[in-house]
Amino acid sequence: MGAGQYVEAVGDVTLALAEGECLALVGESGCGKSVLASALLGLLPGNAETAGSARLADRLDVLAADERTLARTVRGRRIGLVPQSPAAHLTPVRTIRSHLRETVRELAGRAAGRSRASLRAEAEAAAERAAFPATHLDRHPHELSGGLAQRAATALALIGDAPLLLADEPTTGLDRELVHRTVDELRAHTREAGRALLMITHDLAAAERIADTVAVMYAGRIVEVAPAEAFFGAPGPRHPYARGLLDALPERAFTPISGAPPELGALPPGCAFAARCTRADATCRTLRPPLAEGVACHHA
Repeated sequence: MGAGQYVEAVGDVTLALAEGECLALVGESGCGKSVLASALLGLLPGNAETAGSARLADRLDVLAADERTLARTVRGRRIGLVPQSPAAHLTPVRTIRSHLRETVRELAGRAAGRSRASLRAEAEAAAERAAFPATHLDRHPHELSGGLAQRAATALALIGDAPLLLADEPTTGLDRELVHRTVDELRAHTREAGRALLMITHDLAAAERIADTVAVMYAGRIVEVAPAEAFFGAPGPRHPYARGLLDALPERAFTPISGAPPELGALPPGCAFAARCTRADATCRTLRPPLAEGVACHHA
């Protein structure tokens, strides 16, 4: 930032994701979820700094990889991305069919002499996987609704069959039927050998449908990690913020969390959630709780 100031947008994050698993990362807007995804793909702005490691199959550290390695061997091939704002990631002067054909050619069609008919067929198959209608393949991004742009981005991300798929709000703009179809396709993709999914979402119903594990982020830090079955069922979330997220759902208590998250550039010395928590005491306001046994709370 200006005047030599730093904002720790994400910190103290430790996550593990095994083959065949889906990890849902949830939390309010601005808590650092998308920043974390961008860091894994080397897509942070030039003034950002990273520390720590993020290893694929205990080998390549993507945080330490250079741009050439990320561009040629990681993005699309080892880590696929469904971006949060798909319309901004699509080239405005090219059709969706053109996007798909190029991606098939680069990621899945490496054999020399591939025919145009073969590329066309694979592009249409990729669109069908993401429920993108064939009648819209020759349209440009500005001619699509938000939901259609989202499905186009999902189709592009699935082409490379990357071992790790990062889906950043993949159900935004979709009606409930398409939400179910999209998460079911992502789940089926994950269950194939050697693949895993990190899904960033505000849609807790979608997370419940797809996730094996839920991680809750607040003010740039993980405050709870739990098996999805226990998180959405019994005994339920252990952190007060995580409980508040579920209680805010219309089908549950429909009770909002009072207050607003703190500014990342002015985090309090203790628990970042203390100002909004009904259980906070003096310890909470002065001592930051570590993530221990899956939860970061002095009262868990």
